[in-house]
Amino acid sequence: MICGVDEAGKGSVLGPMVVAAVGCREAGDLAPLPIRDSKALRPKQREAIYEILLRDFAISIVTIDAAGIDEARSRMSMNECVAELHAEALMGLRPESAYVDACDVNAERYGRTVTDYLDFPCDIISEHRADARYKIVGAASVVAKVTRDRAIKDLDEQYGNIGSGYPSDPVTIEFLRGYVRDYGNPPPCARRSWKTVTNLCQTTIADFL
Repeated sequence: MICGVDEAGKGSVLGPMVVAAVGCREAGDLAPLPIRDSKALRPKQREAIYEILLRDFAISIVTIDAAGIDEARSRMSMNECVAELHAEALMGLRPESAYVDACDVNAERYGRTVTDYLDFPCDIISEHRADARYKIVGAASVVAKVTRDRAIKDLDEQYGNIGSGYPSDPVTIEFLRGYVRDYGNPPPCARRSWKTVTNLCQTTIADFL
């Protein structure tokens, strides 16, 4: 089996991070699918491809919520956290080789970090922008993105419009600011270890006082 691994939501301030591994026997198995980096696809395209991948390919999904990310960051760097989750997703499929989208400026070092977390032998090929270079990683990108988008939709139903969950999104920042103003603390879906949350809490509470 050949696998591709990618994640969605690494830099988000709200909601989970999702890591997905997709496996196939041969790279050509994915040839009929219009797969590329999930961010380059429209939501309906991602959903349609996701359903096909779920039906016809081996898939392993690992999700870590905001509290889990905060706990992990108290022990390790964010890149190490992602590498550990990449390895966990791979252990769900146990392929002979895997392509991973490197989350470190040093791609080779990232590959070694993922390998160190594995409990089985696997040839790891770690590259930047692997989701755009290899269809199997693009497939993992689609699965991770759709899974995370559905999680954000669930949070929308719980809290109202929270935006994309990323710090660059004004809707997300306004939701956070309003929640802290109303309740004195960030919501459970927020990553408290993010500077975005710490700074918002300080300024919002100071304004309120």
